[in-house]
Amino acid sequence: MYRFHHPRPKCGPRRRTLAAATAALLVSACGGGDGDKAPAPAADPLVVTTASGPIRGQASAAGGTMLEFKGIPYAAPPVGPLRWRPPAPPASWTEVRDATAFGPACAQPASPFGTATTTVNEDCLTLNVFRPSTPGPHPVMVWIHGGAFYLGASAGYDPASLVAQGVVVVTINYRLGALGFMAHPALSAEQGGHSGNYGLMDQQAALRWVQANIDKFGGDKNNVTIFGESAGGFSVLSHLAAPESAGLFHKVIVMSGAYGMGATSQDTLAAAQTKGQTIATAAVNEVTGAGGAPCDTNTVACLRSLPASALLTAQMAAYPNGPVPSVDGRVLDASVRAKVHAGTVPPVPVIQGSTRDEYRLFGALREMRGEAPLDASTLPAAIRALGIPDPTASALASGPYNPALFGNNASFAYGALGTDLVFACNGLNLAKRLSGHGRAVYSYEFRDRTAPEVLPAVSFPQGAAHSAELQYLFDMPRPLNPEQQALKSAMVRYFTHFARTGQPAGDGLPAWAAFTAAAPTYLGLDIAASGGIAPFGTFATEHQCDTVWASLAN
Repeated sequence: MYRFHHPRPKCGPRRRTLAAATAALLVSACGGGDGDKAPAPAADPLVVTTASGPIRGQASAAGGTMLEFKGIPYAAPPVGPLRWRPPAPPASWTEVRDATAFGPACAQPASPFGTATTTVNEDCLTLNVFRPSTPGPHPVMVWIHGGAFYLGASAGYDPASLVAQGVVVVTINYRLGALGFMAHPALSAEQGGHSGNYGLMDQQAALRWVQANIDKFGGDKNNVTIFGESAGGFSVLSHLAAPESAGLFHKVIVMSGAYGMGATSQDTLAAAQTKGQTIATAAVNEVTGAGGAPCDTNTVACLRSLPASALLTAQMAAYPNGPVPSVDGRVLDASVRAKVHAGTVPPVPVIQGSTRDEYRLFGALREMRGEAPLDASTLPAAIRALGIPDPTASALASGPYNPALFGNNASFAYGALGTDLVFACNGLNLAKRLSGHGRAVYSYEFRDRTAPEVLPAVSFPQGAAHSAELQYLFDMPRPLNPEQQALKSAMVRYFTHFARTGQPAGDGLPAWAAFTAAAPTYLGLDIAASGGIAPFGTFATEHQCDTVWASLAN
């Protein structure tokens, strides 16, 4: 606590000028007697002057040890002529702006992983800062949410457990779906031969905002870790590959984000533009069918006149599983895979990992869509739907992913195949490619099959499914039992220690050795009753990475 003192002041007991929760940040003074100067005004830790203007946050309800600043604009609303353009600076303000409520989610359809109802809001480029009530500088962790690049919002992630470990956490919204990632020839002609990846540009703008402002929130701009899960994890990888993201962060955590590392996962600009034309045509048809006036999709005026609702419907024609950032030549000058394979991404420390049963989440979604539970007879067709043709699909269903090897549960077999193909083996290849080159890589697998289920119950247990580990970092409504709480405590300390020092171990935690291609060891993250936290070297074997999916490494 900083205080101004007069020589031998004659005054009563010092008064707290704010609640005890924020007392450590106050500047207090006492005065009195003839000739004394008036007391210096106390600094209000809930009022922060950003580069755009002053804001007022609030102390958290949980004891006041965390200060929250929500809904802060980091870019101008991307509406009207700013739709499908790089983010512009936000307008400035002079009056103290309320920062106690989250900004609205970006436009997206209703889903279990984003908003409960469809939102068409495009004025959504806000971020939130959560800081300890103690003075800094603190390490900074910037969270990029997942949702297949067309779902999700920053409001779903309460970082109180992370902040309690002495870090500042920033969570962000960014443009999604067609509004965030659509490329189109008309847009490229307007923008110097490039279009698409506006959502990634939003993320870069948020990271620049952090560099310009985070010191005012007790954060250390020279110690920034970006972390994200699923699409957020692939966003982190994209920033490793994006030239203009260099220098905006110093460590990365990639959670279930290697799914975009496939050889054909990212479109070229030409392919992305073709998809954009498909979306534009479908959106115009949507408008025309509803009695609206058609327009020429070869013009930017037409594109910017299309209702967000029509674009949300039309985007599914091109992005049935959500978009993936394209190689647009502006944000990404090459694919993430190419940059990683060439060893040309920055040599920053990395945590990367996945969950043991990633794809069970997607098997559960099949049933939620009304599809019947899988059995041995329908498994080959489900595998073919993943893009694996016969005879390979049938061979997989009768060979390494035969339901008989999975307790005669075809959904478990399907989940194991999808986990290995999409997430696990791509992640292992990522770790192998990133290790060395002057950087430390730490790999993990979240293995708690007793984790509270992410989706409503289906015909099979979801286990350690995709995104199940998020409730072990963030505070979420699903309750954890004592063993799970212990695992959460360890995971939070691993991640925040990494953000602080570049190494995840310490604080009395089990050792977490760096991954090497010669000794590809993962740290298993599980509850004590199922093996606890322990290193293991059988990841490749368990996930068929060196046999069935060996070609993914090429």
